[in-house]
Amino acid sequence: MDNNNTDIQSSNSTMGTFGQILGRFIVAAIILGITAFFTPGFSINNLWALALAAIVLTVMDYLIVKFTGLHSIAFGKGFVGFVLAVITLYVTQFFVAGYSISWVAAIIGALIYGVIDYIIPGEQNP
Repeated sequence: MDNNNTDIQSSNSTMGTFGQILGRFIVAAIILGITAFFTPGFSINNLWALALAAIVLTVMDYLIVKFTGLHSIAFGKGFVGFVLAVITLYVTQFFVAGYSISWVAAIIGALIYGVIDYIIPGEQNP
């Protein structure tokens, strides 16, 4: 009986992780689209570039959290979170065709991204 409970818990844990990643992707895509629209010097050419950029940002954020414990969210995470958000927004352009951003736009975009991320409901980390 205990073995069945362990299998169910590990299955729920796997789905929980997948659900968190999928949720991060959807929220990242929405926030990224809004941020690109409002930030001068930041452009995403099409929906595929937006989706790929959201995937890249989600993976980078996941890896940063996994290996450092730091969140690359500008608002509410302090200076380090802000700097990580700027860097991840800027570096994404090297992985995604149709995504371009300047350093100044990355700074402004990180501020906008952080505020919108704070407003849109999602995973809240204390």
